[in-house]
Amino acid sequence: MRTGSLTLVHADVIDVLSGEVHRDQTLEIADGSVAAMSSSPPAPHATVIDVEGRSVVPGLISCHSHLSIVFPMSDTDPQEHPAATVLRAAGRARAALASGITTLRCVHEQHRADLWLRDAAAKGWIESPRIYGAGRAITTPHGHGAGMACAEASGEEEFYQAALAEIGAGADHLKIFINGGLAREGEVIGASEMTDGELDGVVRAAHEHDRYVVAHSGASTAIRQALEHGVRCFEHAYELDIETAELIARTGAYITPTLVVTRCEPWMRENGFEEATIANAKVAAEGHLASIKHAIDAHVPLLAGTDLPPADDVGGVSATVLELTLLEQAGLSRLEALRCASTNPARLMGASSWLGQVRPGFAADLLVCDESPLDDLSALARVNLVLQAGRVVRCGS
Repeated sequence: MRTGSLTLVHADVIDVLSGEVHRDQTLEIADGSVAAMSSSPPAPHATVIDVEGRSVVPGLISCHSHLSIVFPMSDTDPQEHPAATVLRAAGRARAALASGITTLRCVHEQHRADLWLRDAAAKGWIESPRIYGAGRAITTPHGHGAGMACAEASGEEEFYQAALAEIGAGADHLKIFINGGLAREGEVIGASEMTDGELDGVVRAAHEHDRYVVAHSGASTAIRQALEHGVRCFEHAYELDIETAELIARTGAYITPTLVVTRCEPWMRENGFEEATIANAKVAAEGHLASIKHAIDAHVPLLAGTDLPPADDVGGVSATVLELTLLEQAGLSRLEALRCASTNPARLMGASSWLGQVRPGFAADLLVCDESPLDDLSALARVNLVLQAGRVVRCGS
């Protein structure tokens, strides 16, 4: 790891807002940020890395992660020692950072492992992406999150108190489950799982403490209900109709599609998933893709996220890179897909003034790619250099 001032030269910098490529740039990095970008030569005696005309993009932001998860998920032990949970999560965090993911949004971790890792990284004890954490997700006793070491609640007051507990532990946002999912045999994607009062309880706690609520979601009925009560971000959206997509767009909410979840059968088999789970994912795949096409047509802002550990190899690339290529297949341009892992999440997380772009004043979270991801998003799997907050965390392909 290298710290302090650093200068990159001969960099082709991609502006992820405009799509413009600023060629042969000199990037001066100091105090964890990009201090200057110009076509001037480096200052005398500067510590220089020549990137030799390679493409430079912002470090990736992955918005749906579970670093502590075990596979198959039915093997989850709610009584596991917290140290074991955090150690497992730390290994995945390091792998994510090395793959080019410099910021992670976690949306449920057993024993609040995300919050422990976030604080440990801030103290310099571990190398990890910058973490925005939810702590424990909150589920109804028989909901999709039951048995997954989530917090459990019933009724408005219990959801309110459970939400306050996660906020008190340091959560940056709150996670709930409004629909069924794919994990269990017989589970129904469209089954709504929360009452109006329960939604009010968790959203009220979030608003009182300047947080937002993100929801595991399946079908449009529950999504519309949650929108009415102030939920701001929806994960998966397996069965989304065009009218609901347009409503999401009008309210300014976000979707994290996680298309990779329904397109990773070999990975699921390698990790011991039950046949029922694999079958559920296969059955949902085409409808899932159609739903995200509805979201794209409605101009819903999308976020890149995987549900799988973000650096896991899925078909020869990381789950995160595969997700971006799937978003392109769903109808986004390559530039729009890049925004799903940069400017869009930065805006949702209130960090758009300093995170998600390569420009002066922004965090020096940088990827140097051998080829341009504007030509082929799989170039993000061939990263030559990774910097986070100006630190070199990986050098060499």
